[in-house]
Amino acid sequence: MPLSTKSSTLHLTSTSGVPAFRPFTCVINPVVLFSILDHYLRRNEGQERVIGTLLGVRSDDGTEVEIRNCFNVPHQENDSEVAVDMEHHRAMFELHQRVNPKEVIVGWYATGSQLNSYSALIQDFYSSEVAPFQAVHLTMDTDLAVKGTQTMGLQTHISAPVGVSAKSGNCMFLPVPCEVRYFDAERSGLEILATAKNSDERTASLLSDMDHLEIAIAKVQEMLERVSQYVQQVLNGKEPANNAIGRYIMDSVSVVPKVDATSFEKMFNSHLQDLLMVVYLANMTRTQLSVAERLNTLV
Repeated sequence: MPLSTKSSTLHLTSTSGVPAFRPFTCVINPVVLFSILDHYLRRNEGQERVIGTLLGVRSDDGTEVEIRNCFNVPHQENDSEVAVDMEHHRAMFELHQRVNPKEVIVGWYATGSQLNSYSALIQDFYSSEVAPFQAVHLTMDTDLAVKGTQTMGLQTHISAPVGVSAKSGNCMFLPVPCEVRYFDAERSGLEILATAKNSDERTASLLSDMDHLEIAIAKVQEMLERVSQYVQQVLNGKEPANNAIGRYIMDSVSVVPKVDATSFEKMFNSHLQDLLMVVYLANMTRTQLSVAERLNTLV
């Protein structure tokens, strides 16, 4: 790919070939979204958008790209060209490889909802970085520019050539399916961030194990009430019967063991006492280790 460089800055002025289209889906980790928002909030004054490199893994069959991490890349845009700090990109990826050698470059991100000729130039650069795979371009609408919505639109794209001339300006962006997926261990942090109203008020505090248990039981009870109401409305003829929902309910009920209320309460209390005992022993062990460490420091 012909490039013109100036010190540590990469000036993108032309293009390279684009690999053939291969259908796949993108899975995004919530950490990536928070990193992009943090980068956008720390941007330089007068900078309209920020960009960065996406890191992740690909499935063996190539049908799924999991975006696990990202890092920012300084860049500048003007009326004639876009410049990307190539040395910063290389150095950050090398450092990241030392920590997570399995994660590779899968594409790049940008804030804003617009796709322009500059986006095509940057896409061309990342296509050469991930060849022979397709580079994923993730956009986050931090300005809420899409009319009729009050949420930040999240989209993923890949590029495909258009026309006879093989130039980056002649490519178009094709949307690919994406979803945000998180592990159970990350759910608590996401719920705390969701319950925080604004920066002026005190944010939500961390919840204890008992609080999490209470919230989980309340959610299960709410779902059971919704299912019971739906079944009752179907029996009364107020709602049309849905065979798919009926099969889901039957499968869920069939896996629940038939236990009377007294035995279930006894089993639940016994398990809860065991859990509290484990928590108590863990806290006592942590305290003893802390005291021993302080004594060793004094000696």
